[in-house]
Amino acid sequence: MQTIKIFDTTLRDGEQSAGVNLNFSEKLEIAKQLERLNVDIMEAGFPAASKGDFSSVQKIAQTIRNCSVTGLARAVISDIDAAWEALKDGAEPRLHTFLATSPIHREYKLKMSKEEVIYTAVETVKYAAKKFPIIQWSAEDASRTELPFLAEIIEKVIQAGARVINIPDTVGYGTPQEYGAIFKYLKENVPSINKVSLSTHCHDDLGMAIANSLAAVENGATQVEGTINGIGERAGNAALEEFAVALHVRKDHYQALTRLKLHEISRTSSLVSKLTGMIVPANKAVVGKNAYAHESGIHQDGVLKEKTTYEIISPDLVGFQSNSLVLGKHSGRHAFKNRLDELGLNVPEENIKTLFHAFKDLADRKKEMTDEDLVALVLEEELSKEERFYELIHLQIQYGTNQVPTATVTLSGAEKEVIQEAGTGAGSIEALYNTLEKCVEGSINLLDYRIQSVGAGRDALAQVYVKLSYLDIETSGRGLAQDVLEASAKAYLNAINRVIYMKDKGPEPEMSFTK
Repeated sequence: MQTIKIFDTTLRDGEQSAGVNLNFSEKLEIAKQLERLNVDIMEAGFPAASKGDFSSVQKIAQTIRNCSVTGLARAVISDIDAAWEALKDGAEPRLHTFLATSPIHREYKLKMSKEEVIYTAVETVKYAAKKFPIIQWSAEDASRTELPFLAEIIEKVIQAGARVINIPDTVGYGTPQEYGAIFKYLKENVPSINKVSLSTHCHDDLGMAIANSLAAVENGATQVEGTINGIGERAGNAALEEFAVALHVRKDHYQALTRLKLHEISRTSSLVSKLTGMIVPANKAVVGKNAYAHESGIHQDGVLKEKTTYEIISPDLVGFQSNSLVLGKHSGRHAFKNRLDELGLNVPEENIKTLFHAFKDLADRKKEMTDEDLVALVLEEELSKEERFYELIHLQIQYGTNQVPTATVTLSGAEKEVIQEAGTGAGSIEALYNTLEKCVEGSINLLDYRIQSVGAGRDALAQVYVKLSYLDIETSGRGLAQDVLEASAKAYLNAINRVIYMKDKGPEPEMSFTK
């Protein structure tokens, strides 16, 4: 049984999803969970892109010890130097460098001839080989590259020191038959191909990312790149949870497995969804809430008699389980800490007291405390500390079908001064946000607003996600509370606080992705 390596790029390509804006604490939390999931390689970011990205990659590389941490670099010496400085303290530092190879990219983006592309790729790989023990080289837009040229440049970068060759379907253009044929061609036409691992990187623009990744495995790929929940540029990347479960369920066909701890999939998917604000569709394969639900009477009858009639994946396999009332308002601090540990939430001892008080406050108001509530509470408390320049003290909303909705808000300001304002709007949320905008200097443009419940029942927690533009910076924010309006206010302030935090750190340089 062949073992396929999993290269997770949730923190790099996944974060490039439109509207996603993770801060350092959120990235580190996801990185720790990816380590628990047991990914083989974790792409933590693009170190040369900005000071913030560099710092995040560096800290993740220093923290994660059970998998290889990598960073992306263009075929540019300064990018490679930045990546080395960020990654050198990692358990197994590796570089992921790329250069476009397709005719359309050579002509319009790079403005380089074939010879110039080869020279640049070879020289930068040689340079990187002096620093990194492992170099992965990617032929950007490989699926639209002439096969003879692709084989030629791959042979030369292998000779220069590359140990992993990645064949991206960068714009999701290929079909499974075409994409698999590329790997077959390279295996037959690159003399040094047996010295390296072949990797896939598929996008889902035509809905074929998983099918293409599986086709590549059938034709010699030994590493697959993707993201949790399939997030990423445009229509996203191959969803790693779908790929891993497909191999597991159909190991009879593919004769391959991954090292992923499949029971961690549900928790990983939920964490990524919460922190990115990208809701998992109910009908999504493997991790959607309807993936194991049966509505049809015929299906229900079959499942009751024998689950495998309509259920090829067990919910337990990927970590789904019914919520149990493990904690309540009478639970003690020791039981609370033990449950956090069981859930993989490694909260520092100095933060337990604050979290326990928050838990007791919530338990007093909720009849049922589930694991989902606990995870949401911990994430809310732990991941927003560094950004509380404005903090909600009090709010009051007046609403009636025959009156103008009115909001009154009291905030603690950046200098701990008390700010009070009132305002109106066409609805409760608009009145609230109009009032909050009065409390903050500068105009705010709300771009997106979403709400979902954490758990079930009339006392379920509300989680609100907003995307807004403030001080010419587009950002996002999250808020959690039992009351929808309180959660909405917290999300709005969280987004504003992130912008202030970024401004305080100073502007980051813009990145050019051309030569």
